[in-house]
Amino acid sequence: MQHELTAGELLDDRGRLREAGFARSEVKRYRRRAIGASRLRIKEWNYYCALNDSYGIALTVADNGYMGLLSVSWLDFATPKTSTESIMIPFPMGRMALPESADAGDIVQHHPKMSIAFRHEPGGRRIGIDCPGFGGGKGLKGELRLSQPPMDRMVIATPFPRAPRAFYYNQKINCMPVEGEVTMGGESFRFEPASAFGVLDWGRGVWTYDNTWYWGSASGLVGGRPFGFNIGYGFGDTSAATENMVFLDGHAHKLTDIAFHIPAGTYDGAPWTFTSSDGRFEMEFAPVIDRSAVFDLKFLRSIQHQVFGRFTGFVILDDGSRLEVKDLLGFAEEVENRW
Repeated sequence: MQHELTAGELLDDRGRLREAGFARSEVKRYRRRAIGASRLRIKEWNYYCALNDSYGIALTVADNGYMGLLSVSWLDFATPKTSTESIMIPFPMGRMALPESADAGDIVQHHPKMSIAFRHEPGGRRIGIDCPGFGGGKGLKGELRLSQPPMDRMVIATPFPRAPRAFYYNQKINCMPVEGEVTMGGESFRFEPASAFGVLDWGRGVWTYDNTWYWGSASGLVGGRPFGFNIGYGFGDTSAATENMVFLDGHAHKLTDIAFHIPAGTYDGAPWTFTSSDGRFEMEFAPVIDRSAVFDLKFLRSIQHQVFGRFTGFVILDDGSRLEVKDLLGFAEEVENRW
């Protein structure tokens, strides 16, 4: 039985997690000033990814204590190929002022080489990007609106064993219809809400030094109905709850443990498989693009493989009904961090 969070403060007076578990909305209040660890240990980020069948964009704003990050990636599924531009910001330690809620507070970051804005507006969110040097000088600029009708999301509060001041508070909002345009190298790319969907990954916490995580996500239409999922594991103490959740028509269906089976030595070749402890989530994943990034100073390391591709399989909903999934576009990743 997985524990569902109650409303209230996330951390106690000593900066420790009050309650571990999952929720379907932002029931816990995160306050950065309540954290009991060094500012160098605090990790905060907002990540948006918007995809249609032909192309997509991923945007990151992160304050990881000793290093901040502004990043944009363009994904071309027809070719296939991906391009990324990233800006490192030394020792921001909270100066980037990332909001304490996923439901309020805007992010506006300006750098001579890149500007990113994540703004709230009635019924949704608006994201903007301007990166003149993207793609070797082609430039990338765009604005997208992500609609957010009333719907469940994945929320989880995870402790770390033997590290009482470490925790991860995470929210994933799937299945947001996307509308807007991105221009790159003089060519325009439209996103239409009938065929393009976005996800937000909102993360706040204090992490231990050495971790590897696995995360998968997809959003789209199955049988004409909004459908998506969030799956993952690999770090922390998940005995209270997992982050595995399926969404259909805006309603969440909670899953238990899911395992990623990645063919040895490859990320964009042979199919991956996903299996669940209760048989409710069984998928095969056909990789299309490996958006990889390696930063390795030995004592500081981030080795990322975010692989975009198509999921085929089935899920069992809470009422016992079976939903078939075929060629649903999404991603799955393996990320190793020493930070």
